[in-house]
Amino acid sequence: MKSTFRLIRRFVKILLLSLIGLFILNVALLIFVFTQAEPNFGGWTRANELGDALIKNSDGTFTLSENGTKILEETSAWAILVEDKTGDVIWHSDNLPGEVPLHYSVAQISYCTRGYIEDYPTTTASYGDDLIFMGYPKDVYWKHMWPAFDYQLIANAPKLVLLFLAVNCLAILFIYFASTSGVLKSVKPIVAAIEDLPAGKEIYVKEKGLWSDLAAALNRSCEKLMRQDRELKKKERARANWISGVSHDIRTPLSMVMGYASQLEESMSLSEKDRHKAAIICQQSLKIKNLINDLNLSSKLEYNMQPLCLEPVNLVGIARQCAVDFMNTDLDGKYPLTWEMDEDMPPCIIRGDKNLLSRALNNLLNNVQSHNPDGCAIAVKVRKDQDICSICVADNGVGISDAQMERLQNTPHYMMSDDGTEEPRHGLGLLIVRQIVLAHHGILSFRPGDEGGFLVEMKFHCDSLKEK
Repeated sequence: MKSTFRLIRRFVKILLLSLIGLFILNVALLIFVFTQAEPNFGGWTRANELGDALIKNSDGTFTLSENGTKILEETSAWAILVEDKTGDVIWHSDNLPGEVPLHYSVAQISYCTRGYIEDYPTTTASYGDDLIFMGYPKDVYWKHMWPAFDYQLIANAPKLVLLFLAVNCLAILFIYFASTSGVLKSVKPIVAAIEDLPAGKEIYVKEKGLWSDLAAALNRSCEKLMRQDRELKKKERARANWISGVSHDIRTPLSMVMGYASQLEESMSLSEKDRHKAAIICQQSLKIKNLINDLNLSSKLEYNMQPLCLEPVNLVGIARQCAVDFMNTDLDGKYPLTWEMDEDMPPCIIRGDKNLLSRALNNLLNNVQSHNPDGCAIAVKVRKDQDICSICVADNGVGISDAQMERLQNTPHYMMSDDGTEEPRHGLGLLIVRQIVLAHHGILSFRPGDEGGFLVEMKFHCDSLKEK
């Protein structure tokens, strides 16, 4: 709906801007046209100039100067001089039309000064007590004979102009809305349907009106998306159920294998070589069990099937406990662990699942142990910067190549195939850590360590983890 209103506002803005632009353009065109046209006072000015150029001789005749002749030639005009006392024409130019009278009464003079002589537009100028008429071609001027207006009309002209503009704008808006109402009515359900698509709602738009083709295409697209969504959910449920079923089915025979292998490992009737083989079977079986548990947990986290038991937990306490547990299991001392934290650092309290957060940190520590069988130094660093708490696990072991780092960053679900190589494998353990961190709205990053090896950092916002 907001998109529809924005569309309407956009149309209205375009309409108003177009009207303003057209108004300014028309005013500019009118100004240009009138500046190029002959000014309405030009004829009267030339009549005065002609009067100045007319010279009266001593014998009572008149001579037109060169400037006066030029004025008449430039405008193709003619001129007469009417005597005040008799009304007779006592001088005229050489190009005087034949139909122009040579005598005028007072009434005729009154008419001619306002308008025309034989349809020739005229302007006048005084020449002493006499009167000069200057006539122009019939298509040069159009003269308003009776220029009288109602005073109230002139006084109220600004109000009338504003009224006319308002009425015109309202009329244009009415025409605009009347002409576009059908378009907006057709677009509105289509826009609403498109807005509902990300929410996964099943939509249907009536295929009629101006946008019937678009509505039909939208319906087909929605139907296809819904069908694909149902098929995808069906496959996801089948995959999750398959993983869960396989995990359940493997546990029982795997427990038997581990139990018998443990008995063989402790049996004194077997040779040392056979007991060593049984111990290897126990170790590898334990890896298989942990791998199955990780796979099952990863599947549940991916499909939101693992409920989070959110409660206030202290990240510092979880990190310290995991570090202590790891040190207690390192009986050979091959993985010396260093704990780094500011002494005056406040508690890092967040709402989280204690077991999952512990699992994530244990996975990181076990990841170091698995990929560095010859041993390495480990550093667990806890920092708090304002509302961000970070837990960093770094080692100085064999590390990871640039190619592996790029594959890990660009392919979160990547697991290196077991092709018999001896290179370190990073995959499901980090995937589970990533899923746990994301489930707590945190950020996971990894990179080569400052002293070689591998570094993984988890960041959590202490104030944003609220129970959903």
